[in-house]
Parts: sequence; structure tokens; C-alpha cells
Amino acid sequence: MPPVRSLPAAKKRKLSHGDEIKALETRLASCIANNDSLNPLADLFDLALTFSEPQDTSKAIYALYRIYVLTITGGKLEAGGDDDAKVVKAWIWERLDSYVSFLAGLLKDNEKSLRTSSLQILFSLLKYLSTSLSKLHPTPQFHLTHFRKIVAALLLCPPSLRPSAQASEPGKLEPDVRDQFIDTWLSVNDDVRWFFLRESATLLGKHPTDDRPAENLLAILSRLTTFPTDPSELNSWWVSELGAKPKMPKNKKKRKGKNSTVNNEDSEDDDVPPKREDGEDEEDDDWRKFFDEPADDGEGSASKSKSGGGARVYKMNVHQSLHSLASNRAVFTRAWLTLLPRLSEPGGSSTKVLVTRALNVMHRGVLPHLTRAVLVMDWISACVDYGGSVGLLALNALFILMKDYNLDYPAFYTRLYTFLDREVLHLKYRARFFRMLELFLSSTHLPATLLASFIKRLARLSLTAPPAGIIMIIPFTYNTLKKHPALMVMIHRTDYGDTPDGNDPYNPMEPNPLFSNALASSLWELNTQREHYHSAVSTLAKIFSEAFTKQAYSTEDFLDHTYATLFDTEAGRKIKKEPALAMELELGKGADLFPDPSLAAISSREGEEEDAEMGLALGAGVGVGVDVVSQLWCFG
Repeated sequence: MPPVRSLPAAKKRKLSHGDEIKALETRLASCIANNDSLNPLADLFDLALTFSEPQDTSKAIYALYRIYVLTITGGKLEAGGDDDAKVVKAWIWERLDSYVSFLAGLLKDNEKSLRTSSLQILFSLLKYLSTSLSKLHPTPQFHLTHFRKIVAALLLCPPSLRPSAQASEPGKLEPDVRDQFIDTWLSVNDDVRWFFLRESATLLGKHPTDDRPAENLLAILSRLTTFPTDPSELNSWWVSELGAKPKMPKNKKKRKGKNSTVNNEDSEDDDVPPKREDGEDEEDDDWRKFFDEPADDGEGSASKSKSGGGARVYKMNVHQSLHSLASNRAVFTRAWLTLLPRLSEPGGSSTKVLVTRALNVMHRGVLPHLTRAVLVMDWISACVDYGGSVGLLALNALFILMKDYNLDYPAFYTRLYTFLDREVLHLKYRARFFRMLELFLSSTHLPATLLASFIKRLARLSLTAPPAGIIMIIPFTYNTLKKHPALMVMIHRTDYGDTPDGNDPYNPMEPNPLFSNALASSLWELNTQREHYHSAVSTLAKIFSEAFTKQAYSTEDFLDHTYATLFDTEAGRKIKKEPALAMELELGKGADLFPDPSLAAISSREGEEEDAEMGLALGAGVGVGVDVVSQLWCFG
């Protein structure tokens, strides 16, 4: 008879989530080492899908990552083998695709740590997969299939598959994911930037009706602050194998005959794109012919010499294109030209916001790196027609095209003249507009009639402008008059004897500045500003009545004024002599200071009490028609 237990039998301890993950990972590592079945891989992935706590999900995705690294480095995903081996490899690829899709969804998870970890794992797997693929080819390879999933995750932003994950704004790229991608990979690694620019343009073409991919791509490209300008700057690679210098093709004359052979040494220079395991071409290079820089004109020759090779872009393979400055500019141009029309499609609720964001970086971050800057001419010209702040920003880019890229746009100053309306002095971009206007009118070769129309229109707008706007107009007009003495007649003219009725001959309704007859007018509007209620404006306006011996104003000192800065200046000013704000009147002496016929009736009244009451009323300023100071300061 067995002894009676005094205590109940110990129950089997239930494994925690962390222990369960660790046990499956240990078992899978042993299976990989012993070349056993990897069926527990599906169990580990299914377990990761069930976790609702972020810490458990994080442990699971890192365990899966370590297992897949062992699988890839062990060569278990390489092509070849018998039929059974191919079936196993296809099964592993399916599990890997599911894992990558799960990581892509975590980029929209509400837990920040999961978003950061998922993006790091995705790019780490890209490195391992590319290295494994390069071992099977004579030239270095970039695992394009996996990278396309990363691009789709960044631009399409699928929802998170984690249970209890709170859904944020659908389809919008999270700011921390965007910044991490740009700062860690896109702005650093030349291969990641080249492939992202190419694949993002392709993805936009596959989703023509969805606005979110274009908005996400703009959020990324507008923050791309680094782009190579010299072949020596192409020196950073996420896939290290791609850093090896390729043998660049040379411009060769056409071979005679159809059956010319190529020796083995030149096989690396062939322009035939490599094949992937699924049988598809690595890339379709036909589009690169359109973006290839011309080799006949001076600009094309300069670009060709900068790129360090004489081959045309569309004749290069992938490895050669990564090391070619011209090819990097080609993919950059294609990405922007695919994106820009999507931003200005009619009917979009955020069209103005997106167009403004693109124009803000157009002159400094886009135009210098395009293969031919005039390719964006039509889009920028269309943006000018938006008017308002969008049109002002488009004018800046249009002027850059005219000045630096020889764009012929004869109606530029006519379009600029139409922007001088009442709203321009109340816009957010008011200061930027005056900076651009000063640049546009800086040439000494502009006709006086054109310049006269601009300063006359500004003077007319000053009549209804806020003080901060007038403070911008006066120095700008002074500098223009000083630079163009032919306009001085506009401040010395006192009458309009040449006109039939003696009125101002300026025609404010004329859209063409050359025919507004402003040069025959005067700047009487600025003369009235000498009586402006704001002391800063009235003092500044007196400069036109003095000799023009002062140096030109620095307009930057006047462009950032607002109501707040003007108030702070007045509030902080030291008062040398305090103004009289109030006065006290002694009883009975109000009639001497402010005589009034109605006071005569007071003396005829009898009684000392009544006289005292009226004297108190005079001193307090409540008598009708008596206290002038009180009446002047009554704003009710």
C-alpha cells in the first residue's frame, strides 16, 4: 500500500509566453542544424499572430527573425535540389512571405517600439537575402522581390494584424517610421535610394486612383536632403556586395554583321537585365531611354563627363546603374515626374496642401537633380494658375527655370503683376513674396514702364494694407527708385496737367503692366502715409521728401514684421516725455477752462447745495457738453 501523501501532487507549471517562444526557437535551431523538419516554424508564426501584448509580439518577431537568418545563411532557400527539396523551399518561402507581410502591417501598429523593430528587421532580412542571392550570380544582386514589399509597406501602409492593435489614420505613413527610413537608409545608402526611387514610381502607376501612396511618397521625397552630385559620392551601400566597382560599358560603334560574338571578358557589360528565380526580368529599362541625358549638346556633355562614363543610361545593367550619377538622376527624375501630376489632380481635398509642399522644395531639392529641369515646366506653369500662395511658390520655381535653365516664358511679368492684389499683403508667404519680387525686379535691363506699374500698384495697395505690409512697401519702393532714376518723376510730379480731367492717369484695371500708364502717374498714395496713425509708418514715409543720399535699405530688416512685433516695439520703447492722459479740475473752475453757454444758467440758480452739485459734475466730467477730455476719450 503506497504511503499517503500529506500534500497534493505538484501540478505541471504552465509555460509563459516568453518560455514558449524560447522553446520553439530552440527546437527550430536544432532542426536547422540537424537538417530536420521545420514544421515548428508554422507554429511559431501562428503563435506570434495570437499575442495582443506588444512585448510578447516583439519577442516572437525577433525569434522568427533569428530563425530565418539561420535558414538563409544555411542555404536552405537557394534554388536547386530534387523535387522534395523544391517543395520544402517553396513552403519556407511561403512562411517567409507571411512573416514579411506581418512585419509590414506592424509599421502601422499603435505601439512605437513594434514599428521601429519591424522596419529594422525588414531591412536586415533584405541584406541577408541579397547576399545569399549574390552567391548564385556572377554579379552582385539586390533582392528586389523583398524590397518591393518594403516599398509597398511604406507607401500603401496596410493595417496591423496584431490583435487589439488600435487603428490609426488608415493609409497614412507614420512620422516616426518615415523619419527612421529616411535617416537610416534612404539618405545614407545609395543602393536603397536608387531602388526606392525606381520602385516607388512603378508602384504609383499600379495604383492610379489611390491618393495615399502619392501623399506618402511626397512626405518621403520632400525630406530627402542628400543626393549625389559627383560620382565619388556614390560610396555607401546597404548590400556591401554592390559596392564593388563594376566594369562600365563604353560607347562602341555598331558591330558589323549580325553574328558578331562577344568574348567572356565583356559579358559583364551586356545590357541584358539578369533573370530572377521566377523567370521575370530584373527590370524593364525602356523608360530610361526617355530620361537619358542628351550627349550632343553642351549640357549633356557636361553631365556625361560628371558621371564618369560615356555609356548611355539605358544600356547599363543594374550594378552599373547604381554607380552611375546619370542613372541616379534618371530614377530621381522619373519618380518626381510620376508623382507631380498625382498631387494636382482635381477633386482632391488636400490638393493645395500637397502642391504647396512640393513647391516648397522644388527650387532647391528637385530642379538641380533632374536630368532636364524643363520636364517639370508644364506642371509648374499650371500651378501658377492656382493663384494665392500656391501661385507665388510656383512663380519662384518658374523664375529658376528661366534664369538657370533658359526657359522662355514671355508672359512671366504679366503673370507676376496679377499677383499684386489686396490679398498678397495678408498672406502667410508675404515676406517670401517680397523676397522673390525683389529678385525678379533686380535686373537693370527692365523697362521703366514695367517697373513703374509694379511700384504704383504696391503704393495703391498700401492704402488698405496693415502697418506691417506698408513697412515692407516703403523700403522696397525706395530701393527701386534709387536703382532706377527714371522713376524719380513719380515722386516729384504734383499735378496731372496732361490728362483731360486732371485725374490720376494710372489704370489699375489694365492687366498688362506695360500699358497701365503708371509712369505718367505719381506715388501720392505713399505721400498720404506720412499722416499714418502708426508712428513707424509715418516716420518711414517721410524718406521720400528727403534727398536720396542714403544707402539702399536692407529689405530683410522689414520683412518679418507683424502686429505682434510692432506692438512689442512700441511697448518696449523708452518714453522721454510722458503724454497727458488725464487732468483733474477743481470744483467751480470748470467754466474757466471750458466755457460753454449752458454754464450761464448755473449762476442764476439759488442755493449753495445746487452750485456744489454742478461743480462736482463739471470736475467729474459727466456734464453734457462740458468735459471735452471725457468726451474725446469715450470709446463706447
